[in-house]
Amino acid sequence: MQNSENTQRGTCHCGKVKFELVTDLNPALRCNCSLCKRKGTPMVTAREDSFKLTGGEEFVSLYQFNSMAARHHFCRICGIYTHHNPRSNPALTRVNAGCLEGVDPLALETELVDGAKLSLLEDK
Repeated sequence: MQNSENTQRGTCHCGKVKFELVTDLNPALRCNCSLCKRKGTPMVTAREDSFKLTGGEEFVSLYQFNSMAARHHFCRICGIYTHHNPRSNPALTRVNAGCLEGVDPLALETELVDGAKLSLLEDK
């Protein structure tokens, strides 16, 4: 990964999962799909090839639901959602802005993604 002024580093809560990515922080995204509305975190977006796990890959667990296309990753120790690859564009990685070092996720500009309209299957 190329180091740039837009390189961000982050970890899960317990620090086992470590990563870095190149991203513009603004705008962050908020989504109203059935999963995102429950986790409630702003997400920043990076190209998948600019996201790299730098530690703790063995602690990363995968969660999939509905169409099983999106891949949601979280730390199996502390349970914190760290990142996911969205169904709408698997070439992207969306990252929990609350995991980024020195970033106040609540201070970021945000845009809404209407993920509820993207559901292929009926959520139960």
